[in-house]
Order: sequence, then structure tokens, then C-alpha cells
Amino acid sequence: MRWKAFAGCLTLLGLTLTAAPAQAHGRDPGRVVLGAHDGWAAATTGTTGGAAAAPGDVHTVTKRSELAAALAAHPGAPKIIYVRGTIEGNVDDQDRPVSCEGFADPAYSLPAYLAAYDPATWGKVPPSGPLEEARARSQANQAKQVVLDVGANTTIVGLGPATLHGLTLRVIGDNVILENLHFSDAHDCFPQWDPLDTADGNWNSEYDNLDLVGATHVWVDHNEFSDGGNVQQPSYYGRKYEVHDGLLDIVNGSDLVTVSYNRLREHDKTMLIGNTDKPTYDVGKLRVTLHHNLFSDIGQRAPRVRYGQVHVYDNLYLVPDPADYTYSLGVGVQSKIYAENNFFRIPAGLPLGQLVHYWKGTALHATGTLVAQGNQWPRPVDLLAEYNAANDPDLGSDVGWTPPFVERLDPAWAVPALVLTGAGPGR
Repeated sequence: MRWKAFAGCLTLLGLTLTAAPAQAHGRDPGRVVLGAHDGWAAATTGTTGGAAAAPGDVHTVTKRSELAAALAAHPGAPKIIYVRGTIEGNVDDQDRPVSCEGFADPAYSLPAYLAAYDPATWGKVPPSGPLEEARARSQANQAKQVVLDVGANTTIVGLGPATLHGLTLRVIGDNVILENLHFSDAHDCFPQWDPLDTADGNWNSEYDNLDLVGATHVWVDHNEFSDGGNVQQPSYYGRKYEVHDGLLDIVNGSDLVTVSYNRLREHDKTMLIGNTDKPTYDVGKLRVTLHHNLFSDIGQRAPRVRYGQVHVYDNLYLVPDPADYTYSLGVGVQSKIYAENNFFRIPAGLPLGQLVHYWKGTALHATGTLVAQGNQWPRPVDLLAEYNAANDPDLGSDVGWTPPFVERLDPAWAVPALVLTGAGPGR
């Protein structure tokens, strides 16, 4: 079940397609700034990205080397980077393609790794020694090419169809705008086996399509995030050889972020807000707004939250296959999720209490939710009551805050039409 089928769901729901508010026509997209009331990124100084860039700090890029050079130019000065076409990340400094074998350290091979760390002989002990060190060096070789840092006062915007394939953008600065881009298939050639991750162990990979790492005042708008069809992987040690991590993660004390009108699809671990239970970076930070986003055919983390005051409103959740689905809202340590007017389309038989998952949090505010289950007409659902009826311990309803900076709160019944017609690049 994919896009045509999802759009067809609107007919079953009795909804009329209406266009969502679009970007202003006739304006330079690199000079667009966040509205004064549009989520947490509007707080304090607001978010303007590179809108004030001088002519010499406006770049158009078509390949990785050009993107890397533009990002590195004039640190801190406002800059606008326009992306055209597809930029491949797994290349060398001359933009020549590099395979996974090309990044591999001479001392590493996957067959040798699998033989060395088989739990049947190695045991439930994290890999160590020369072969694990060679894997780490291989991963570092790839990271040098595929991870690009985005500094302060930067706007990156796609012109026409614009794809960042196999790249991780890592936002580390203040005042950044990312718009109209396809983020696709940031894959790790050298996943690490962790026998202590769950009772059965797991393969863990390194790269997200977009990382916010200690970043502030960031607006992520009208983009698409996916695995780019790279989903078929073998199983080793009885677990999927997972080459992807997150689509969009907001971690390490990042703060004042608005994520609006994006499509996040066909992925497992989708969005992590806060990457540790320890209060090292995050107390009083991780203030994030998510609105009018499409979460389609995803497994979990939409989002999973620790610590942050996170406003989740007017988002559309489409769950076509219960076998691939774990949960949507993850209530983590000291999280303060304020969810309003979200719409879920889920299969018949999927327990409503499964839409929320306990990750050591204590409270969730969830109002105005509509759920269409199977072929049923959408109906109001109290997500908190459904979760508490099916799980222990109960979650409370008081998250201790009320969201500011709300530009427009649409009714949940209008969300499918608004999001399906308005979210994603070129809309």
C-alpha cells in the first residue's frame, strides 16, 4: 500500500481535497524566513537562515564537492545554498563513486566479522579486538565523505527536484533553514553487532539522513525523508542487517526547532528527540514543534521523545501493515509531549493502545485525535485512556506546559487533505 492507495483513503473517509497554504510565489526561496508564530523555532530571535546572505555567499551546487565547499565557506556569515538535481554522498573528493568495498579498511571483511563475533562462539559480549577496530576504521572512512556539517546562518533549499542521496547533513549551528529537499538512503556500509541490544541483539548503524546536534533555531520544512528503496537486507545472527538509523534525529541539546509539512516514509526508527536518558545536555532544551507532517509506513519513533517540550499537532499517520509497525508516540524520560488534532489511519485489529509506547516517561497530553480503523469512519479516540487501559504503569495527562507559537491549529478531520496535498518538496 503506497501513495495512490493512501490518496484513495480520502474517498473512503469522505474528505474533499483542498490545497494547503503554499510558499509565496514569486519570492526567492532562499530568502524566505519562518513566520513569527510558527512553532518553537520562532521563539526569541526567530529563524531566518541565510536570508541576509550577500551575493557572494549565494551558491548553486550539483555535486558533493560543491556542497562541501559551500558549507565550509565564510563560517558564520549568512549563506544560501541552492541544490539542483541529485547529489551523491558515497563518492571521493573528485565526485567519483565509491562502493562499500572502496571504503573498507584492508583488515576488514564482513565474512570474517560474522565468523569472529557469532554469538554461538563469541558469546553475548560486545565485539572487540583487531577486526572490530578495522570495522570502526572502515566506518570512519565512509563518514569522512557522507557526513557534512551545516553551520550557523545557513539556508539550503532545493530548486526543482533536488535529492541528497547517501548523505547525512549534520546541523551544528544556530539559525538554519532546510527546505524542498529529498533526503534519501543515508546508509552505513559497516553496521556494528551489539549482542546486548535487546534480548536477541541487534545490528546498529551510524547515519541519519538529517541530524540536529546541539543546533538551535532550525526550520525543517517541505522535505521528504526515506530509505530510497534500500530496504531489502539479509539477516545475520537471526537479526536484520540494519544499514539505516534515523530519518531525522534532534539530539545533544538541540533546541527551538520547527518541523513542518514534511513526508517521512518507509522507515523503521524515524525521529528521535533526545538520545540519552542521562540529563547531560537536554534539560530545558529539545523544544520542538511538529506540524502537518506525513508519517507513512514507518515502524516507530514518530517521534520518540526524552526531556523536550514537544508540540505534535495536525500530523497524519498512515499505518498500512501492522507487521511492520511498533508505535508512533514514544513517551521517554521527562518528556512533555503535547499532542493535538492528529489523524491516524490504521488497519483493523491494531490495538489503539499500541499507538503510544512507554519509554520511562510519566505523562502525555493528547487531545483532538481522530482514528480511522480499517474501513470504519474516523472517530475521536482518547489516546491516553486507550494506552492506560492496556498498559501499566499509567501515564498522567499533565505535562506542565501549554504550547506557544501556534500559527494555525487545523481540525483533525481536515488533516488528511491538508497533509497529502501540502506536505513534501514542491508543494
